[in-house]
Amino acid sequence: MSPVESSNPGIQKTTLPHGIRVISEEMSHVRSVAVGVWIDAGSRAESNGESGISHFVEHMVFKGTSNRSADDIACSIDSIGGQLDAFTTKENVAFTAKVLDEHLPRALDVLADLVLNPAFREEDIAREKGVVLEELKMEEDNPDYLIHEMFVSNFWKSHALGRTIIGTKETIGSFQSPQLREFFGRTYRPANLMITAAGNVEHSNLVELVQERFGHLSGAPSPVATSEPEPHPAISLRDKPSLEQVHVCIGVPAYAMTHPRRYAGYVLNTVLGGGISSRLFLKIREHEGLAYSVFSDLSVYSDSGYMSVYAGTSLDTTEQVIQHVLAELKNLKTNLVDTVELRRAKDHLKGSLTLSLESTTSRMANLASQEKHFQRFLSLDELNEQIEQVSAENLMDVANDWFQQDRVALAVLGSLKGFQVDREQLVC
Repeated sequence: MSPVESSNPGIQKTTLPHGIRVISEEMSHVRSVAVGVWIDAGSRAESNGESGISHFVEHMVFKGTSNRSADDIACSIDSIGGQLDAFTTKENVAFTAKVLDEHLPRALDVLADLVLNPAFREEDIAREKGVVLEELKMEEDNPDYLIHEMFVSNFWKSHALGRTIIGTKETIGSFQSPQLREFFGRTYRPANLMITAAGNVEHSNLVELVQERFGHLSGAPSPVATSEPEPHPAISLRDKPSLEQVHVCIGVPAYAMTHPRRYAGYVLNTVLGGGISSRLFLKIREHEGLAYSVFSDLSVYSDSGYMSVYAGTSLDTTEQVIQHVLAELKNLKTNLVDTVELRRAKDHLKGSLTLSLESTTSRMANLASQEKHFQRFLSLDELNEQIEQVSAENLMDVANDWFQQDRVALAVLGSLKGFQVDREQLVC
């Protein structure tokens, strides 16, 4: 159970006998510690009938445990000026706290109680269904959420990645204590748990605290079975007359988190729509005045990914915006990015990466991500060096790999008044 030192100074990892991984990064110049308990199973681990159960369990643990009431949980970290949070993604659930370094034992006490001892009382479940259903209504009133979910549900059709994290009205309404307990027991197991901390923390002390609170756990490893999704280049149009804008999402399959060409993908995304100096922003917003919000984004998972472009515009200019996006995709396939633009994209990416890792919370989350996907810890210098090695030719190769007419997916949401798009128009 001795710690494994990383090539990244200050990072250490220990795997406890029952499989829980404990990872820390010491930042001795701060007075805070961010600590997180990560469950290596998110919404893609759910069956059709369980859609939304990961997110619902995340909610329910705050309703009370065998040791604390909901009020006790709310006051436990807030009363010492700390922050307590939780979130569910497609591939993880996380429970996190940020506290002064002297309060790390209390933070771990609370987090351990949440993930080990939830009560799942039927009266709490009935109440929380109302809360989550209101959350679902709030999201469905948001066109940014709707267009993304519309795109994803068609792009990853018939796969768990295509389902919403929050679930549906039907599945949320069906959850009962036995089902929640069964799912909790299946996924919240030692081999699926990881604890990361960053800040003014000593690794040996963290391991001792984790051992005290989690050392009694037992249970054989229960790897979450997932299948690799197959992308579907669908064209989907949804008429919603109440909307003032037409929302457009164009996407293509991209590389998984661990793909060797991922850095070229990140730089390509930055050139295309990753900031206010990107091609899409300058062309569609600044030069043509067709949209207020326009950007591209990379969504990457352990075994798959996609690049998407979003724009909000008027019905009269929707086709024009789509054609401008496709023209930029084609341009990246046929013309090398010049030296000045490539330099700007690399510096933007490196600067954003550096700034994103300035807080203890982001460092703590980065430890979990790197352990999950790489089982090693890349330093900022290593990441920057990988970005620097990307060439204009690399970008063109990736663009030709990604931007193919028969792989382009399109979602359009708004007051469409008969607006139509066919595959023949999606030339890139």
